[in-house]
Order: sequence, then C-alpha cells, then structure tokens
Amino acid sequence: MAGLILNNKSMALCLVLVICSFGLCLVSTHAELQRFGQPAKTDGTLSFLVLGDWGRKGAFNQSEVAVQMGRIGEKLDIDFVVSTGDNFYDNGLTGNQDKAFVESFTQIYTANSLQKQWYSVLGNHDYRGNAEAQLSQQLRKIDSRWLCLRSFIVNAELAEIFFVDTTPFVQSYFTNAEGHTYDWRGIGSPRSYIANLIKDLKLALSESSARWKIVVGHHAIRSIGHHGDTEELVSKLHPILKANNVDFYMNGHDHCLEHISDTESPIQFLTSGAGSKAWRGDIKEQNKDGLKFFYDGQGFMSVQLTQNEAEIAFYDVSGTVLHRWTTTKLLHSST
Repeated sequence: MAGLILNNKSMALCLVLVICSFGLCLVSTHAELQRFGQPAKTDGTLSFLVLGDWGRKGAFNQSEVAVQMGRIGEKLDIDFVVSTGDNFYDNGLTGNQDKAFVESFTQIYTANSLQKQWYSVLGNHDYRGNAEAQLSQQLRKIDSRWLCLRSFIVNAELAEIFFVDTTPFVQSYFTNAEGHTYDWRGIGSPRSYIANLIKDLKLALSESSARWKIVVGHHAIRSIGHHGDTEELVSKLHPILKANNVDFYMNGHDHCLEHISDTESPIQFLTSGAGSKAWRGDIKEQNKDGLKFFYDGQGFMSVQLTQNEAEIAFYDVSGTVLHRWTTTKLLHSST
C-alpha cells in the first residue's frame, strides 16, 4: 500500500510505504531520515539482541554464536535484532545474488527466536564490496528479516534507535585505502554527505520524546580495542549525542565486547563486534577512562528496556553472561 501524506513540520510531500513483513511501517522523505515503526510488547517493554562483525559463512564460531543468540533470544522473547555492520566478510557482497547472503545470514541464524526483523547498518568491509546490494529490496525478497540502510530511525515506542552510517566519516578510507576499493556510490561529496547526515540527526534527536534514545553506528566513539577511538566521531558525533541526552551508543568494528561509561555525560558506549572472528589480546592501553568491561572473544549483547530501567548483558560463545549492567530512570511528567 502506498500513498502521499503531508508532513506538518516540513510541509513537504512524504512517501508512505507499508512493508507487510513483521508489521513494519516505513515513513520516508527525501530530506529526512527514513523512519520505521517497531511495536513494543503488549506490556510496553522492549528487548533485542545486538551483533556485529559476523558474516563468515559460519566460520570463526559464527555458527556457535548464532546458536546461543537463538537460546537467549527465546529466553528474553526478543522483538528484533540490531546488526552494527561488517555484515559480510571480507569484502561485502558482490551483488544482490551473491550466495554469501544466504550462506552467512539465512542459513546461520535459523532459530525461531531470530525470525524477527534485523536492522543493519553498513560497516567498512561492506563498503569494500557492492554496498548498494545490501540496501536493495531484492535481499528482502530472499529473506524478509533483512533491512539495511545507510542511516535511518526505528521508533520502537519505548525507545527510538538512530542508525548512523559512520564509514564515510573516516577520512583514511578516502585518503589511504591501503589497496582496498570502496563503493562510494550514493555518497557524492563526503563533506556534504556528512554535513547533511549530521543536520538530519540533530533534528531527529532534538525532536525525539522517546524514553530511551539509542544511536547505532559501525565505528566506535570510545574503544580500547584494536582500532581505538574514532577521532572523526569523537569530534563530530559525540557532541551531538551529549547535547541531546542520548543514553547509549552501540557499535561494532572492534572485534570484541566492551562497555565504557562516558566521563562527560551519562552516555554508555557499548561495543558488540564479536559475531565471528575475534582479536585476542589486541588492547590499546592509552585511554581506559570509564572502562567497565572488555572481552576479546566472540559473543553478543542483549538489551532489555522498561519505562524506568535498562539492562545490558554481554554473552560469550557458550551463552555465559560475562557482564551485566543496569540503570534506572525516574518516572516524571513530560513538560
């Protein structure tokens, strides 16, 4: 079903598209981030899993992590799954008929509890292949769980999740590609692309009245893993998150599990990039301020939200809880 509506704030024509799978509803405009509606549970709570850096056709314990995700997903009755990027190794997909999509996604995450919507962003390895393929409607026809866009918003009632395309922020991918070829179609001028994305994100965050605000990107703002802090995000993205009372920034890129509390705000930096190959012992020592947890093996993360409480848990390849963290918010009337 498709039709036209008028956005009262922008007074621009918007395209409304309803996707039947999982009851997903997309409201899209050319000038704003696309928005998807994701129903919470009937009791108003929300739970989901977060996974990153995974697509290796089951190798490097990807299949074992998937089994435990299925078990925990059933236990928590999850509503959806978030992928923090680097969805297909080593160099993304070759096209929308690439068998790696089925071999690394459909045939791996087979548990009943994982047959929910997957919301994904692109990572730097995805940009090394045919990035447009992962964004195509064709993949959704192959597996209707799949939804990958550059940047978009999921309105999950209790929470709003803002997915940000962080790869174009990183200057070295343009200036020192180290022999790799990146698919920059759809980006145009990186400076303009980033400026427009920041503008859209600022507006969306400032207008959000969600109880919990979550931002997801591939690259870390803070990390003591192999790549460390992403300086471009520290300077361009971090101030926006602080100014708009974001609760969590979730990312992959470093192949580890990690929790760092921001020293300048209540933001929690959560890395879940251990979906397959991990980097044992690859730790940067220079900035451990706010570090609460670090694990250099495979695993994933869960998020449980209520009106006044959030619980984050990290699991290893056997499904053992390695770190659990809870925070509360006082209930108050909105002004």
